[in-house]
Amino acid sequence: MLDILFRSETEGGHEQVVLCQDRDSGLRAVIAIHSTALGPALGGTRFHAYPGESRPEAAALRDALNLARGMSYKNALAGLAHGGGKAVIIGDPAQDKSEELLLAYGRFVDSLGGRYVTACDVGTYVGDMDVVARTCRWTTGRSPENGGAGDSSVLTAFGVFQGMRAASEYRWGTADLAGRRVAVAGVGKVGHLLVDHLVEAGAEVFVTDVRPEAVERVRTAHPDVVAVSDAEELIRVPDLDVYAPCALGGALSDTTVPVLTASVVCGAANNQLAHPGIGKDLAARGVLYAPDYVVNSGGVIQVADELRGFDFARAKKQATRIHDTTLEIFRLAEREDVPPVTAADRIAEQRMAAGR
Repeated sequence: MLDILFRSETEGGHEQVVLCQDRDSGLRAVIAIHSTALGPALGGTRFHAYPGESRPEAAALRDALNLARGMSYKNALAGLAHGGGKAVIIGDPAQDKSEELLLAYGRFVDSLGGRYVTACDVGTYVGDMDVVARTCRWTTGRSPENGGAGDSSVLTAFGVFQGMRAASEYRWGTADLAGRRVAVAGVGKVGHLLVDHLVEAGAEVFVTDVRPEAVERVRTAHPDVVAVSDAEELIRVPDLDVYAPCALGGALSDTTVPVLTASVVCGAANNQLAHPGIGKDLAARGVLYAPDYVVNSGGVIQVADELRGFDFARAKKQATRIHDTTLEIFRLAEREDVPPVTAADRIAEQRMAAGR
């Protein structure tokens, strides 16, 4: 697996990678630090078994490397004094997670002396971070009762909404989303809160989710929201204005982009582009893409503020700036005749270079 670690492109270029094992608790984990140019690396801890992978350890390593790199770019564009890092605990959180395992994981993070600050991610929750914090001071995403910010989904959804307002302003000349037809794929922790913002703004909302109970929760709160059977149907809803992928990555692919009816894509899911060429494909079709790692940075803004003694109003004010950053990216993309994701990368890389 050393060939993965020392690559210089997408999967490589990292400052430090730590492989962690605690036999007593069963912990197996990867901690990847991509960059500390702007400050300590900050990023969540994913707990995942990688079912179906012939080599789950290699899959976890690749995931940690890619996600850590993405966090460097996300944190730079969010204006945070943090670099990028990510951790993956290998296992099924429903079966393998235990207090002993989380405490052991916390000791590994703490041994890095603050070079990496952890938080929640897929498979980990606020209660888990409360446990990790018992052995690691470099833990965010804790409960308010334990000095933390609580659920980071709140500002994640708010930030996506700000990015969507910016996309609307750039595409249609107004940030007002009233009357816009918006499709939200995935109405879990972040998606259902985004629907709240959209309904309040007067948008016409369509949703889908693989879990019927998630859709039912949204429709109970907002009876006028229209539910469709699956994402394949959702992207084909006639005359969509905005498509918001808020579930798994890879939602924008060679098969979905050609049939997408929306002229704007802006959602919370990480790694929405199935491969780098998709950004050019969207631009060629005239679809305005708001880079996911820009608009979904409200959550990391929230947990970063926790290190200063959490103040929700202060964190929300910073998350509001996602609107301006997204507009800046669209304008740079137009000036340089590149897709927005390329423009976003350039701005992030300039900020990291200045930090060095």
